[in-house]
Amino acid sequence: MGDVLLALSIPVLVFGGGIYAACDCWWRRRHPAPPSPYTHRAARLAEQDMLLLAEEILDDAYAALGPLYDAPAASSAPGPVGPPAALSSRPPRPSRPASTPDRAPSPPAAVRKP
Repeated sequence: MGDVLLALSIPVLVFGGGIYAACDCWWRRRHPAPPSPYTHRAARLAEQDMLLLAEEILDDAYAALGPLYDAPAASSAPGPVGPPAALSSRPPRPSRPASTPDRAPSPPAAVRKP
């Protein structure tokens, strides 16, 4: 008798699992879950909050450190902009035109044989 109960318990468990899955599917269709907090709208709101916080941080930093970066008008001397000549290791390059229309295209490279 024990072998018969063991043999019949397997189909009963499979059938019971199928009934449970069908009822669970029916229940979820009739009672959908509440919307997730990780929706597109929530992501946009979080992004806006992050941007407002970043703007506030930058505004505070500029208010505190802005005078350090403002260049005084009296100390700026007219002259070329760039590194001083003593700091430059290369001689100044002569100015070249942006394009050279008189040059022909270079010939293609030779094909290498293996």
